[in-house]
Amino acid sequence: MTSAPAGTPDPAPGEAPELVEQMPEQTRSAILAHPAVARVREALTAVHVTTEIVVLDGAARTAAQAAAYLGVLTAQIANSLVFAVTVQGTERPDSASADPEPLLILTSGAHRVDTSKVADLLELDTVDMASADLVREATGFVIGGVAPVGHVRPVRTLIDVSLARYDTVWAAAGHPHAVFATTYDELLRITGGHPIEAT
Repeated sequence: MTSAPAGTPDPAPGEAPELVEQMPEQTRSAILAHPAVARVREALTAVHVTTEIVVLDGAARTAAQAAAYLGVLTAQIANSLVFAVTVQGTERPDSASADPEPLLILTSGAHRVDTSKVADLLELDTVDMASADLVREATGFVIGGVAPVGHVRPVRTLIDVSLARYDTVWAAAGHPHAVFATTYDELLRITGGHPIEAT
């Protein structure tokens, strides 16, 4: 995505970021055919969700960028955040730390995950942002395009209750340019996730 020059104000809510031209149809088609996007589409179809995958004219690596392209509130963007967690009592006898497990938390783009709160609620020793390698290994997606479904292996998923405030929320669809519309209740159903107050 083309970035605005230094000193350029952020776009107002509902306005697309400046300096981004409309994406050529050939590029849009290539994104829709991307293997990660196709995996999301297949996963949605498998759970009987019929929704359009929307290709944004620019990459939406932040909730604010996605909201601006869609003309919605930042709070309506379901951020897919992967954390590396260790469970209490999983220390190895040789004192080496246990390998962290991935934990996906879907939260409103207007909020930050309170990792201390999540650690306390889930009885975890550590809750740290996952490395790009762990994100890709666990989900099959790159950071910025992590979808709530279509992972290459099962990932424990939690969904922040703050998303329930909105009739429609938008989630990544496997690519930084791709999103789909859904609801809080549908996210719970299609991910097998559990509600949490994560913020």
